[in-house]
Amino acid sequence: MHVFLPDGKQLDLNAGATALDAAKAIGPRLAQDALAATSNGDLVDLMTPLPEGARITLITKKNPAEAAPLFRHSLGHVMSQAVGEFYERKGFDPEAVKRGVGPSIENGFYQDFDLPEPLKEEELPQIEAIMREILGRNLEFSRAEVSKAEALARFSYDPYKAELIGALPEDEPITFYTQGSYTDLCRGPHFPSTGKLPAAFKLMSTSGAYWRGNEKNPILQRVYGVAFASQKELDEYLTRLEEAKRRDHRKLGREMELFVIDPLVGRGLPLWLPNGTILREELMRFLREQQFQRDYQGVITPNIGNLELYKTSGHYQNYGDSNFSPITVDDEQYMLKPMNCPHHVRIYASKPRSYRDLPVRLAEFGTVYRYEQSGELNGLTRVRGFTQDDAHIFCRPDQLKKEFLDVLDLTVLVLKTFGMNDVRFRVGTRDPESTKYVGSDENWVTAERGIMEAVEEVGLPYTVEPGDAAFYGPKLDFVVRDVIGREWQLGTIQVDYNLPERFDISYVGEDGADHRPVMIHRAPFGSLERFVGILIEHYGGDFPLWLAPRQIALIPIADRHNEYAESLAAEFKRVGLRAEVDDSTNRMNAKVRNAELSKIPVMLVVGDQEQERREVSVRERTPEGHKERKGVGFDALLAELQERYTTRA
Repeated sequence: MHVFLPDGKQLDLNAGATALDAAKAIGPRLAQDALAATSNGDLVDLMTPLPEGARITLITKKNPAEAAPLFRHSLGHVMSQAVGEFYERKGFDPEAVKRGVGPSIENGFYQDFDLPEPLKEEELPQIEAIMREILGRNLEFSRAEVSKAEALARFSYDPYKAELIGALPEDEPITFYTQGSYTDLCRGPHFPSTGKLPAAFKLMSTSGAYWRGNEKNPILQRVYGVAFASQKELDEYLTRLEEAKRRDHRKLGREMELFVIDPLVGRGLPLWLPNGTILREELMRFLREQQFQRDYQGVITPNIGNLELYKTSGHYQNYGDSNFSPITVDDEQYMLKPMNCPHHVRIYASKPRSYRDLPVRLAEFGTVYRYEQSGELNGLTRVRGFTQDDAHIFCRPDQLKKEFLDVLDLTVLVLKTFGMNDVRFRVGTRDPESTKYVGSDENWVTAERGIMEAVEEVGLPYTVEPGDAAFYGPKLDFVVRDVIGREWQLGTIQVDYNLPERFDISYVGEDGADHRPVMIHRAPFGSLERFVGILIEHYGGDFPLWLAPRQIALIPIADRHNEYAESLAAEFKRVGLRAEVDDSTNRMNAKVRNAELSKIPVMLVVGDQEQERREVSVRERTPEGHKERKGVGFDALLAELQERYTTRA
């Protein structure tokens, strides 16, 4: 057999050769340094036979990060072995430890266990210590193909492995990987030996997990770990994790009194408190102003709709388990609204339209409902009822590109306004193998090509994600990296030739005949709930002045300054700024500290001198730290803050 190297050179090998054989054929030093390989672009280990004619690259200890999924998977096996040894040292039979699945995941790995007694979080460092022992033993990973009967015999004591083996097709090779005395059912791939694995790992937590994700099955104990190619990367990750905890929107939302989720109201149904409502309304006001400049028309639609509406649109069939169950009213079936778009289509269809009327741009902050599994709910970022900043543009085909580019410009403006400048663009196309998509091939090709041409016209780099389209059309997603390096999918723009067809809507063209409009679905925020959750963490609760629910705290030094402070607060409120006076009996330093903890951006201290001169002493929170100014004239400050608020500076 032969394979090809990156430079195109052909390497002749014996039949059934592995990547290690290829490395040895090139040179002994490379064979010693090799950790893994790619074969036709797929990551493989050094033990698996290569296909004839494969194009291969070898990954060495010079670039271990390229093999991260492999070393994370191998460390998962090491952790599984360490847990077994831990319980053996406690006197339990080795077969008392049973194992579910254990894949590598982003940044690390996990393994599910059925244990003779629960593993405590405080025992994780002991497991880590055994893992380091196993790395020190430099155990080789070996691969073996076995029959189904052999596999079942080997794991006869473990019902979870037996179930996995039993579900495998009869003609599919079954592989075991072994290091030392530990063997597991596994497809691989793996590192060559435990001694070559990076020691930059840490076990993070344990949790309960239903076997195979089914709540009718037993609950197993899942142990999570993280792993990186170097200690520096691990330390940076742990630092980001601590920062993420500090910025957690659930924690800050509680401390800043933005929202609550009350179990009596229902899981996944947030209640917006007064401070959170201000934040939400500022976002809505900002977007409404932008939409007004772009000739959008506001509409309002109900929170439920006739089931036939969602059957016609396809949302009922294609959203499946994400829909709430229909309810019967007066012999008709209704459903909580999963999407705003069918309602907007019916508004478009409510009167005849001419080519001169198009584009029609309908916008709504519309609340929709999705049934999310309770285990997936997460503060504001994963909820069951949320408000989309939805708009649907109905346009002629010749208007499509301009309208798409205008929406693209609006979405980029929205993200830049909130300091979200690290954005990547992702075009979601249909998966040709899937049957979930509606509409003709011709319309899909036209829509996908239109999105890519528009993005290329403005020079934005993008990636294509097959299978990521909505069931009715392709889309452009905006994936934002926040200040601590996490990625979030926020805004989206979708091109849709299919809903206009399904609802049979039209416009009268210049030729007097009926023509089909094209729809653009767009939501720059995505949803207010998710956007606010991400925004809280992006800013760490330190919102800019215009967005902060509590903007200005006036802090009298003594009771005799309260009246002056109240008069200043009234002047702020007169021009639309949110100001409050701390007239508590606390000392001034305590008042300042309370305002700091509440993340109020502007604190104004007033005493005898300030009152006499109509001045204030300013203490302001900024991204760079605190900024202080003494003896600032109030009228000048009022004009300055009013200007910053109105311009959203």
